[in-house]
Amino acid sequence: MRILLTGVNGQVGWELRRTLAPLGEVIAADRGVLDLADTAAIRAKVNALAPDLIVNPAAYTAVDRAESEPDLAYAINAAAPGELAACGVPLVHFSTDYVFDGRKAGAYTEADTPNPLGVYGASKLGGEVAVARAGVPHLILRTAWVYGPRGRNFLLTMQRLARERESLAVVDDQFGAPTWSRLVAEAAALVIARWLDRRNPAASSGVYHLACGGRTSWHGFTAAILAQMAAHGEAGLARLTAIPSSGYPTPAARPANSQLDCSRLADTFGVRLPPWEAALALCLE
Repeated sequence: MRILLTGVNGQVGWELRRTLAPLGEVIAADRGVLDLADTAAIRAKVNALAPDLIVNPAAYTAVDRAESEPDLAYAINAAAPGELAACGVPLVHFSTDYVFDGRKAGAYTEADTPNPLGVYGASKLGGEVAVARAGVPHLILRTAWVYGPRGRNFLLTMQRLARERESLAVVDDQFGAPTWSRLVAEAAALVIARWLDRRNPAASSGVYHLACGGRTSWHGFTAAILAQMAAHGEAGLARLTAIPSSGYPTPAARPANSQLDCSRLADTFGVRLPPWEAALALCLE
């Protein structure tokens, strides 16, 4: 099986390059091979590569900058997935908790109605809709609060700031489950293998939530990061204080609740990620 993997330099894409290898030949497509911003060229390039499966973790992820670059965000996050799906090849597409407005009291299920707060979330929702409308067998995997030891993410930012500053002020009224990129990739590969092994993969096409278990705030996540750093012998780390979202204004609004209910994934494919605290400890080890 030939697997076309986009976004190979991203957090999840970089990990997927390894975890998908047992399933077949991975065609690792960076921007030089397949530029998702050039939507008019996508179908011809995919047809030339002739994959049996497309896995698309690539995305425009600059949440705040998307407010001033909506055309680019929609091209990569909405139009490009639609073009990939139009190639007629089974597609696994990654999406985000930002399709929700965060006003629900409990964890979001796949049956909850999306209502994004900004351009990034709206563009990602557009991609979900385009993939579903194409009619190909597909999985849409929504994840949240992704971090890892490479790239740009909250974990690496907090580690750097904790070493550079005397104090840190972090938002404590936005909640979710921090999710390690490696676990996303490992779980996704297992889900894909079980999905393709079914007699009729199209029957289980649809949206599935894929995130770590539990719930914390950005402040709580930072506290856990600092505790792990201290346990590994780092001293003199920044002092941590909690602030409301109003104390850290951003161009794009963030959902106050990003917790995802992942029961459907567990019930359908037998896959569930560990609690976020356990995942963080594994990552930092």
